[in-house]
Amino acid sequence: MAKIIVFNNDLDRMETYTRAESDPMPYNTNGTLRVREFRGSSKSNILWTTKRTMQSWNSQRYIFGAPIPVGFAFKRPYEGGHGNQSQHYAGVAFDVGQTLSSARRNALYNSARNSGVWAYVEPQSLTPTWVHFDKRFGTPACSTGGFPTLKRGSISNYVLIAQDDLNTLGFRTGGLDGIFGLATQEAVTNYQRSRGLFSDGIVGCNTWRSLQEEVVGTGPTSTTIN
Repeated sequence: MAKIIVFNNDLDRMETYTRAESDPMPYNTNGTLRVREFRGSSKSNILWTTKRTMQSWNSQRYIFGAPIPVGFAFKRPYEGGHGNQSQHYAGVAFDVGQTLSSARRNALYNSARNSGVWAYVEPQSLTPTWVHFDKRFGTPACSTGGFPTLKRGSISNYVLIAQDDLNTLGFRTGGLDGIFGLATQEAVTNYQRSRGLFSDGIVGCNTWRSLQEEVVGTGPTSTTIN
């Protein structure tokens, strides 16, 4: 069983579901994306995504008109496997089509590019044996891209990433819920002070870089929430 936290973009709230590995993901239609497919190689008991990501998947699956094999989707930062500010850690990205023929993979790529449902489809030159598309959102905190700035009052799956990092590093946020409240703000400020960063309680470019560089791929700790 998996606990799945979904950011409902339409209502600006976090929702929690419990699903078996063979169950469809929340907001998935016609069982085209099972929990085990979204999980991929992640060993986490907790997964997260957004409503609009699932709706985009539904649209992409309908447009393509055939099963889409998923190689990688969700990962928690401490599990690694992707770049430091990969959208896989936000639960909004898919690497798909690895088992398709090159012709079918090319058709899937073109379908994703032309669908208009994804925020980003990676160029084929960067993904020669798979297709990457994601439903990232928000203005990146860094000019080079990545996650958006977070502060008190923020609610999203990106807050889950920051909370996950902070808890793993021993800066307790009072939970893993995607809501940037007082406890999360205090954890951010304490982390910033401990690392010599400007301690404004806001997760901006430098704080994101520091958190992810420390956590990505290092494994869970005794303070990680699972």
